[in-house]
Amino acid sequence: MKNIVAVLLITCFSKNITAQINYAHMRISLLTCGPGDDLYSLFGHTAIRLYDSATNTDIVYNWGGFTFNQPNFYVKFLKGNLLYFSSADYFNDFMSEYVAEHRSVYEQVLDIDIAAKKRIVDAINFNSTGDNRFYKYDFVLDNCTTRIKNIVFENNTSAVIKNRIIPEGTTYRDLIHFCLEQGSHLWTELGIDILLGSKVDRAVSNNEAMFLPEFFMKGLNNAENLSKPFIKNETVILQTDNQQTKTWKFLPLIIMSVTCLLIFIISTLKTHWAKTTTHFIDAILLYITGLIGCLILIMWFATDHSQCSNNFNIAWALPTNFIVAFITIKKPMWLSNYFFVSAVITALLLATWFWLPQELNITLLPVILLLLNRYINFTTSYKSKLIRA
Repeated sequence: MKNIVAVLLITCFSKNITAQINYAHMRISLLTCGPGDDLYSLFGHTAIRLYDSATNTDIVYNWGGFTFNQPNFYVKFLKGNLLYFSSADYFNDFMSEYVAEHRSVYEQVLDIDIAAKKRIVDAINFNSTGDNRFYKYDFVLDNCTTRIKNIVFENNTSAVIKNRIIPEGTTYRDLIHFCLEQGSHLWTELGIDILLGSKVDRAVSNNEAMFLPEFFMKGLNNAENLSKPFIKNETVILQTDNQQTKTWKFLPLIIMSVTCLLIFIISTLKTHWAKTTTHFIDAILLYITGLIGCLILIMWFATDHSQCSNNFNIAWALPTNFIVAFITIKKPMWLSNYFFVSAVITALLLATWFWLPQELNITLLPVILLLLNRYINFTTSYKSKLIRA
């Protein structure tokens, strides 16, 4: 029902646009919405508001729409070719969602002339009707924020950002970390770091940094248009009292270190229960790392998620471990060579940790050290069996 209303709003408002409305009465502003609790809303949201004081029309456009009713929804989502679309809501209806979810909303009014207003409205109209409504979502390059950013700056070519909104050398990954750590989503950060490859580890420009709502808002506040501020005024429309509990940044590292240390200690014990537990843990470790490696390969080669390619996490999450986890039950002697090669790869990864073109999450360090220990143990164990044979 909401999609039907959105289409009707777009259609009706488009007719108003083509009816030669008086742009002197139109106010165009950007809405930046705070992060939510769901995965898709962790980074916030951006929308553009068109308010016509002459007709008292108040419409909000955004490009964050998607529907679960699409054929093969989950397949498209995983492959990275899920279609997102623009939608329109009355301002009050748009705000009701953020009031219910306790998410803050900030408004920045653009200080632009009538000609610029018309260009922006025409661009919104063009990108909100027919097949133009739909686009293939890309988290970094083409999302709900970059769609609006492009409309605003491409139709105000004299607008420039005077100061850097991010420090020199800041990468896409740094910006993602900043947003996730603000909300203490540290385990989500670890999962995202495992799936994202080296393409997100290059330094970004001001323009590129504005793929996230918070930095788009910062960019607008630092922009000038014809030697005057691009933003006329900024207002806090909704300030929630939702206080997020801050979690110590290195808590996942501590938890993972203690867990891996405990596993290492158990593996050194000679009791029957310790040996049985160690064999079980080894199988689980191989199974999980292999499964992660398979997922990395799928995201790298079988999807359109370009940021997941060239992923050096494949050096510790060996996909072959998934198969080996089951083969170890029969204990074939050739596994000694497999684990030797695995140990060499893991050792090289650790030796080149700080020189890799990709930043690996520090929480993975104790896991990789444990893997190296287990690979060496496996190698010596299988070799000793081969010698005895």
